[in-house]
Amino acid sequence: MTSYVLDPTPQTTVDVFCVDHPPALTVDPGDTVVVRSLDASGYLERQTTPGEEQPQMIARRRGHCLTGPIAVRGARPGDMLAVHVVALRPGTWGWTVAGAAESPVTERLGLAAGSPSWLLWELDADAGKATESRGFVRGLAPFLGVMGVAPAEPGEHSTIPPRAGAGGNIDCRELVAGSTLYLPVGVPDALLYLGDGHAAQGDGEVGGTAIECPMTTEVVIDMATNRPLRSVHAETPAGRVTFGFHADLNDATGDALDDMVSWMQLLYDLDRAAALALASTCVDMRVTQIANQVWGVHALLPTGALS
Repeated sequence: MTSYVLDPTPQTTVDVFCVDHPPALTVDPGDTVVVRSLDASGYLERQTTPGEEQPQMIARRRGHCLTGPIAVRGARPGDMLAVHVVALRPGTWGWTVAGAAESPVTERLGLAAGSPSWLLWELDADAGKATESRGFVRGLAPFLGVMGVAPAEPGEHSTIPPRAGAGGNIDCRELVAGSTLYLPVGVPDALLYLGDGHAAQGDGEVGGTAIECPMTTEVVIDMATNRPLRSVHAETPAGRVTFGFHADLNDATGDALDDMVSWMQLLYDLDRAAALALASTCVDMRVTQIANQVWGVHALLPTGALS
């Protein structure tokens, strides 16, 4: 197997998903790639005060600043890609902003007409902590907000809403190092995009951003066979995870639960009603994010919950 390094440059950085993007790198299944990504906004210099404007990689950016795409030789529509997250190391700084856009949250909280509020963080990856400019300290729990493949439909696609058939802006804080994310392949060679580094985030990403930061990510990219599901799902240190993405919270919840019950049927050789009953005793339903135009919900079957 071969190892590669992929840095963010004008030629390897994009702000939309598109089947027509030329690959930034082509790998074989089982290869390792160390991917360096800028923060979601693509800042080329760190902020020195909260909210400071700095040069960006893409001046008229339409979505997240992502590194890629990575072509996986031999991947075909109908296959399942396995992205094994080996290591994640945040950069030395990060930012958070809330109230920057009109949304149901800012309207509900009376912030839609106000000014945004920015946090500026110093990140110490070795110590595992983030220190905000006011003195607040938060432990690091890094992951990538965006891991996804090109949608099968032609044209350019926004990076903001996650997609059941392609992943993308999932924003699930369980996808830490040691996780494997399974993504259905929709186009030849898969075309995998990575980025939107988060040094830490709460379930929901309620203000619209996490601790946004540059990230160095080591992944092993492989093909998966005999998976229990054909949709986006994951195996993480916390447990097995299924996802739902929909404009309606009930539908997003139902999709995540449906997949988890199907997975448990196979795991424990149960009929569907028995699997649901068992899920009711141990599966956690969580709102992944509320910030990305569609609801994100994930179902977590914790490691060791059943024996």
